[in-house]
Amino acid sequence: MERGRAVGALIGLSGGTFLYTTAEALPIGLLLPMAVDLAVSPPQVGMLVTAYGAVVMVASVPLTALVRRVPRRRLLSALLVGFVVSNAITVLASTFTLLLTARMVTAATHALFWAVVVPAAAELFRPALRGRVVAVVFAGGTAALALGVPAGTWLGERAGWRASFLAVAGLGAVVLVVVATLLPSTRPEEGHAARGATPDVRRFWLLVAVAVLATAGAIAAYTYVALFVTEVSGFSASSVGAILLTRGIASVLGILAIGAILDRGPWLALVTTVALQSAALLGLYTFGQRPSVSVGLIALAGLAFAAFTAALGGLVLQVAPGRSDLAAATVSAAVNVGITAGAFVGGLALPSHGVRSTVLIGALLGVVALVLALGERLIQPTAGAPEGQRRAEPIPLAQ
Repeated sequence: MERGRAVGALIGLSGGTFLYTTAEALPIGLLLPMAVDLAVSPPQVGMLVTAYGAVVMVASVPLTALVRRVPRRRLLSALLVGFVVSNAITVLASTFTLLLTARMVTAATHALFWAVVVPAAAELFRPALRGRVVAVVFAGGTAALALGVPAGTWLGERAGWRASFLAVAGLGAVVLVVVATLLPSTRPEEGHAARGATPDVRRFWLLVAVAVLATAGAIAAYTYVALFVTEVSGFSASSVGAILLTRGIASVLGILAIGAILDRGPWLALVTTVALQSAALLGLYTFGQRPSVSVGLIALAGLAFAAFTAALGGLVLQVAPGRSDLAAATVSAAVNVGITAGAFVGGLALPSHGVRSTVLIGALLGVVALVLALGERLIQPTAGAPEGQRRAEPIPLAQ
């Protein structure tokens, strides 16, 4: 495939992850204006995010299995059409019920998009570049949290929350044109990324467990970071936005830096990112009352978790025991389980043990995930690996 066309298609796919993540999280920033306009309570608006995550968690694997024979370009284009239409309905919704329905449609397309986008992007380039390609795809989602959601919130506060979703739908139409024009029409079973490079059932399920635990740890701490920096670190409420922006910038840098490491040793990348996240959260629990140290550790935790998500994407393409899209759907569901569990556990600890406890819980969950990730070297190859294959130790995806 012509390199310029491949790069353009990759940018389009990364733009898709940017928009999906932005659309998922926008109600968080627009909670109050949406509640006032729709005449509902803020917790009801919060349900737009919770229910969205639940749909992604439940629907990823079955929907991916259902469309497993649909060519990539046709499938991704159809999903982006669904994204544009459902967000347009969100803009026009006059009742909360219609708005919730539109959000569920967006979530269903989200579940499929994230399952297919990594294998589709990897097919555009030679296997030796797989880690860097995965990093670019995930950079879109990370940039959404650092830039997309704040920009959408800013627009919604000034022009109304519907303007934010209208902008998302409009940008989605642009991404749709790029993907439909530039992405090759390959069948899901074709190409070097259709199945795991070194398939291994046990390593795959170990990866799923690490995904749940490390994500839960990150979210247990991050959900209540605004409380932490004001109550523990001593910052004013007006400083929270700047601190979150610093974390967001660090996250983008982390996910871009991990690409080359993924191409050399994906398991090492996973272990390193989980270890960094755990160390940052332990440091935050211990030294969080020091303002400058607190900001640095929050940024480091963001950098580590963003890089961790890219490491997950790279490892799916290595150890998937069958089709890589079904494996990616499983890991996506696992990440959403971790998000839900992390926020829930942190919320349980907050009233009785204070906000510092949420950081400690996050660190401890990360330590457990780290122990599991280190245990990868003890696992013997399973029947999922090709006959005669040597032990599936951390090897470059290019091999």
